[in-house]
Amino acid sequence: MAVFFKKLGLVFTDGKLLRRLGFVFLALLAFRVLASIPIPGVDAVQLEQFFSSNQLFGFLNIFSGGGLSALSIVMLGVGPYITASIILQVLTIVFPALKSMYQEEGEIGRKKFNQYGRLLTVPLAFIQGFSFLFLLESQGVVTSLSVFDFAMNLIVIVSGSLLLMWIGELITEFGIGNGISLIIFAGIISSLPSVVAQLVLSFDPSQIPLYVSFAVAALLVIYGVVLMTEAERPVPVTYANRSRGGSSQNSVATYLPLRLNQAGVIPIIFALSILLFPGLILNFIAQANIAVVSGVAQTLLTIHGGAIIYGIFYFLLVFAFTFFYTAVTFDPNQMANNLQKGGAFVPGVRPGGQTSEYLGRIITRITFVGAIFLGSVAVLPLIMQSLTGITTLAIGGTALLIAVSVILDLVRKIDAQISLREY
Repeated sequence: MAVFFKKLGLVFTDGKLLRRLGFVFLALLAFRVLASIPIPGVDAVQLEQFFSSNQLFGFLNIFSGGGLSALSIVMLGVGPYITASIILQVLTIVFPALKSMYQEEGEIGRKKFNQYGRLLTVPLAFIQGFSFLFLLESQGVVTSLSVFDFAMNLIVIVSGSLLLMWIGELITEFGIGNGISLIIFAGIISSLPSVVAQLVLSFDPSQIPLYVSFAVAALLVIYGVVLMTEAERPVPVTYANRSRGGSSQNSVATYLPLRLNQAGVIPIIFALSILLFPGLILNFIAQANIAVVSGVAQTLLTIHGGAIIYGIFYFLLVFAFTFFYTAVTFDPNQMANNLQKGGAFVPGVRPGGQTSEYLGRIITRITFVGAIFLGSVAVLPLIMQSLTGITTLAIGGTALLIAVSVILDLVRKIDAQISLREY
């Protein structure tokens, strides 16, 4: 405890660290101001009804930092940039040159890779912005726009998305932590006051045991998410004896940390993107003038929006995409080759092919556990809402995973800055 207070005191006495934290605060404040400026022609009543009946757009609202629920000028948020980054990482499987740039060319290669991500963000932002505006206009959320007004709104929201991407990168460079993640985190936190207010207004004294049970369950879920997020499977590694400058160095024993949740929240993003696509298509078809086609589309929308079917498909997609994304980002062959080149080996396992197979078996087993964990956390809000019957009593999902990951990363970054100044 004494160490904690000592480090906390260093945070408030170190000028450089305070400036970094202050920059993060001001940048996030600017983001929240932008998120409160709506685009023209929004029907507030229709907007509230639309979001209350559409869970998928509630998810997209997380990645817009809360800007989508208000149809602000930054309604797309950092979603297009995240999508572009995911697409490029998946393309590393298809294009070896892209994989080499990302994994083997060091800092210069990663900068070039990130630049490609920024360029890809622009067309994706236009596609997403056009789709949202067209859908919201068809639902009556946005009043009918002329071609010029539609184009101006589209340019404004695309510019807002690119502006947020720039603010996020400024936070990463001049602040502390990952700027894009902090923007999403700020959007999640900004929704808490309204949730608490809604819970207070609907407070029922007869439901006190339910509220207490929910509070206990929430603490247990948060503890479990932190535990699983930080969990690692250490693989013992030994560096052989080496000679340098006429002197020999004894073998060094260390370990290779393999994270239980290698994929982070990416599988949830993939799964919800797949679930969102049929809903968007069916919404368009439901507006058709042909009665039979429109009726079939409405029926399929009802089935698609059913809590049980939605939850089952959601869990299965998250489970499958966890294995897929782990396979994209973790290559046992490359890891085995890097260990062999560095003069390291896993005790009891021959270098090369056998090491690759050994690492592959381990990553498959821990990914299975991680996939079950991600799928369970993703559908947990649906389960709790169905059990309690109260929409405000829900814990889990993408928002919780992002919040926990961002807080843990921020604490590590601040601790690293403090430790650097102590030395």
